[in-house]
Amino acid sequence: MITISTLQVIPSEVVLLYELSFPIEERRNLSAQQELLNAGTLQLQIIKSDDVFAGFIFCWLLTDFIFIEHFAIDTSQRGGGIGRKVITLLQAQYPRIVLEVEPPHSIDAGRRIRFYESLGFQSYPYMYRQPSYLAGGAPLEMLLMQTGMSAGEDTFSGISNEIYREVYGI
Repeated sequence: MITISTLQVIPSEVVLLYELSFPIEERRNLSAQQELLNAGTLQLQIIKSDDVFAGFIFCWLLTDFIFIEHFAIDTSQRGGGIGRKVITLLQAQYPRIVLEVEPPHSIDAGRRIRFYESLGFQSYPYMYRQPSYLAGGAPLEMLLMQTGMSAGEDTFSGISNEIYREVYGI
């Protein structure tokens, strides 16, 4: 059984999986993550499978969509359909979801894109750059994917501008 619960403090298993799953240039400093959790702007969802830690989601509830900033399933739990079940549960609760993915320049990136596409997500065909989490760092070329929203350029512009403003503070 998959359960998702909200926590206000980042537990050690999330820290370990976060650092294992995302390269440093794709990670927010953990003290900044905790400050955002304390302020209530960022949410941390803990995923459990049969009461065993299985992963996490850091997400933002924005104007009319949820933005998944980071989503990871524990390496010991991957391949069993947990990620699919979690996204399906989120889609039932939040019909409009947006997330960032790396362009398909690697096998893993292509696999992630196909995973989200199999769940109804579509990539916007417009340029999107994730601002750097590192001071002085270069932005990262990413794709924005969405489900439940228009695929038009006006929608993309509104979404990306809100993410830049609310999530990245620019």
